[in-house]
Amino acid sequence: MTITQLKYVLAVAEQQNFTKAAEKTFVTQPTLSMQIQKLEDELDILIFDRSKKPIELTEIGKKIVNQARNIVNEADRMQDVVDQQKGFIGGEFKLGIIPTIMPTLLPMFLRTFTKKYPKVQLKIEELTTEELISKINENHLDAAIAATPLYQPKIKERALYYEPFVGYIPKSHRLADKKEIETVDLDIDDILLLEDGHCFRDGVVNLCKSSRLHTNQSFQLQSGSFETLIKLSNEGLGMTLLPYLNTLDMDEKQKQNLKHFKKPLPSREVSLIYSTSELKLQITNALYDTISSVVRGAIAFQDIEIISPTKKSI
Repeated sequence: MTITQLKYVLAVAEQQNFTKAAEKTFVTQPTLSMQIQKLEDELDILIFDRSKKPIELTEIGKKIVNQARNIVNEADRMQDVVDQQKGFIGGEFKLGIIPTIMPTLLPMFLRTFTKKYPKVQLKIEELTTEELISKINENHLDAAIAATPLYQPKIKERALYYEPFVGYIPKSHRLADKKEIETVDLDIDDILLLEDGHCFRDGVVNLCKSSRLHTNQSFQLQSGSFETLIKLSNEGLGMTLLPYLNTLDMDEKQKQNLKHFKKPLPSREVSLIYSTSELKLQITNALYDTISSVVRGAIAFQDIEIISPTKKSI
């Protein structure tokens, strides 16, 4: 049994296809198939049910894959231990970021981080929270930036900052004359939301739990971007809520439509999350320190109330 064979098994389990797994692991399909066959012969079991399309794991195969993931993870730790001992901060680092954070946060820290740690090759993906959790648990991401808490037993969370919700309310809206807004002012019926799948959307819905919550709106409209929601608000189709960092680069005309909440400010907790195995921890720590120092100058709020990013039934 070899580490290479176990990596081939994990690749097939992920791709559910021998050819695609071979491409991912940079070997020929016959070589990959032969090595997995050798492992199955050694263990005297079948890891994959090859009669199914796509290929499926057998019951014992599922247990083998879980154990293989642990073994490969521990093997990777060997180099990680050496790197930490030497104080080396470099190599490939796969980072995921949720869509409602990526456009505002990434430009704030990326140049600073790459300049300070030129030996780190960052590979960045924009993914939903569910995708981030799955990829971290399967060791396909080294870390991610997401709204927390997520209550995942195999994932650690380190809070980077707390970002208040801000109302974007056009002049024609019923709340336009208010200097500050409160959660009790909110009516889910006239709040334009991000489309389902965004945790910020779920945070807004959760924020409205304690206020009026109806289902008799005359239309239902959801979008994938804050820019679209702002334009729709300007057309008089409702108000929307934005993360604080999204308001910093607005023009003066748009800023006139912003309404802040009364304290405690409803906010989302944004954290750096990573596996409890803590592989590549020296890079994770460097990333955390860089982002924290950069964002600290942009957000310095006290008296906040964290709104859960997890979806709840209405």
